[in-house]
Amino acid sequence: MTYDFGYEVANGIATITFNRPDVLNALTLGIYAQYRDLLEALRYDDAVKVVVLTGEGRGFCSGGDVHEIIGALLDADVKAHLDFTRMTGAVVGNMRLLDKPIIAALNGTTAGAGAVIALASDFRIASETMKMAFLFSKVGLTGADMGAAYLLPRLVGQGRATEILMFGDSIDAATAERYGLVNRVVPPDELLPMAYEWAERLANGPTLAISMTKRMINNEWNMDLLSALEAEAQAQALLKMGQDHRTFYESFTNKVKPVWTGR
Repeated sequence: MTYDFGYEVANGIATITFNRPDVLNALTLGIYAQYRDLLEALRYDDAVKVVVLTGEGRGFCSGGDVHEIIGALLDADVKAHLDFTRMTGAVVGNMRLLDKPIIAALNGTTAGAGAVIALASDFRIASETMKMAFLFSKVGLTGADMGAAYLLPRLVGQGRATEILMFGDSIDAATAERYGLVNRVVPPDELLPMAYEWAERLANGPTLAISMTKRMINNEWNMDLLSALEAEAQAQALLKMGQDHRTFYESFTNKVKPVWTGR
């Protein structure tokens, strides 16, 4: 299948590149739908173990295209608007449901829907030139869009999330790192090398254990402590019976490096 963005797979790593650099990689209705469907398909693609997201040019993603989405929907009825907002929400839902790590390499402008896509990723590595903005309130919309009001407080805390979503101000890379919005800030020429270094570590690691870790992080967000302890006990009991755990023991005993199978 062909996509309205770059997509390639090598060595277990899928790279998705938003590639409309003349509009800072703004999203169209077609890109939203294709990205949503690709994320769903990747759940069943054993050739892909890790996903790297990035953008071409000066931006990661500037959000929805002003003319192709905002202008096109301005006079649409409530059903059309709801169909659209549910589709954008499904993008984030599919990112979190994907039991494979997603690394967002934020190379520049990361705004609106682009900021939420970064937020829904598992790791965020930012170029020193990155600027992030959850600017929904600045265009007369609620800052609670695509799960932002759910995800952001869990990352930076309720007070900081309220400030970010209500004001919609631009956040530079150093501030984003201080807030906990990104994992690392690096010079522009080190961005993709670090993203792929992390991706290779994950792809070559015990992938079943990594996928279970993501699943449990998601599942435990709304659990009380005792429910979380029981859920972790069951998950860990399953993985203790896995081949990778046995591989660790045998490798440790024989003093060799483990070769993980993801089983």
